[in-house]
Amino acid sequence: MTPEQKLTLIKRNTQEIISEEELSTLLHGKKKPAVYLGTAITGRPHIGYFVWVLKMADFLAAACHVKVLLADVHGALDNTPWDVLERRYNYYSAVIPLLFTAVGADIKNFELVKGSSYQLTKNYQLDLLKLATHTSVHDALKAGSEVVKYGDNPKLGGLLYPLMQALDEEYLGADMQYGGVDQRKIFMYARENLPKLGYKSRVEIMTPLVPGLQGKKMSASDPKSKIDLLDDEETVLKKVKEAHAEEGVVEGNGVLAFLKNVVMVLKGDRSESFIVERPAKFGGNLSFTSYQEVEDLYVKKQLHPLDLKQAVAREINVLLTPFRKEKNRLDTLAKEAYGL
Repeated sequence: MTPEQKLTLIKRNTQEIISEEELSTLLHGKKKPAVYLGTAITGRPHIGYFVWVLKMADFLAAACHVKVLLADVHGALDNTPWDVLERRYNYYSAVIPLLFTAVGADIKNFELVKGSSYQLTKNYQLDLLKLATHTSVHDALKAGSEVVKYGDNPKLGGLLYPLMQALDEEYLGADMQYGGVDQRKIFMYARENLPKLGYKSRVEIMTPLVPGLQGKKMSASDPKSKIDLLDDEETVLKKVKEAHAEEGVVEGNGVLAFLKNVVMVLKGDRSESFIVERPAKFGGNLSFTSYQEVEDLYVKKQLHPLDLKQAVAREINVLLTPFRKEKNRLDTLAKEAYGL
């Protein structure tokens, strides 16, 4: 794959890259650049994680070294009780590789990194203190405002969150950091402040946020907005049927959003069609080779929300097959981590 082909693959489905010129230079100058994504081990992972897993799969296909940071210390700074961190780390470390398996990614250049494995070292903590001397309370609050649960009375720990995320770029040896567009303020903070410690700024890559089943951001803290990775087939179908999907309306439609950002990406890569099954009296089955075809028909109200929902639910259940094969082990880990 040429650097130009790698650039095209990395760019697809992104919302913003800072900067594309720097990314192009990186891909031309380094055979196997490193990219990292961090996920704080807070709520239970859900199907929204497939969005970033697919993008990380693009990085893997572009011959990048992919690191997924399981940020246990960040989880504590974002109000996860310290005494459950290790159990939640165990759950995350079990399900994240299965997400990559579910999308068929080649993970030979993939690794999971535990945040506390290096964030508690003397050098890291010294750099954190140095970075704190360059950062005002206002700037720390601003950087983490879209990510950290500050509440009405922000804790000092939450203010450290964006500082640590910036330092992670250096300590993970990353050339790029990837995340949702809600990470933008932290990314910009990192680019501005890492050079103050003598470290280089990195390329920052962002994808759009995908609405949940109720039309707002998909969140682990709102069971109605998301499908859990361990939900059974009947629960998946029930949740998707109850999802907000106004006939003919695309905006805020979480079912269409998941179809666009996950299902159709996989279908396109595999040269497969998306099938909507319908009784003959309602026009029979529909076959789509692109997301735009689905959206166009939906906007014209020639594709009923219920038919769409049932088809998407079937695709989600296929994606969740690897988790069901490990159901007993994952249920035990989930109960230990979340008490559910």
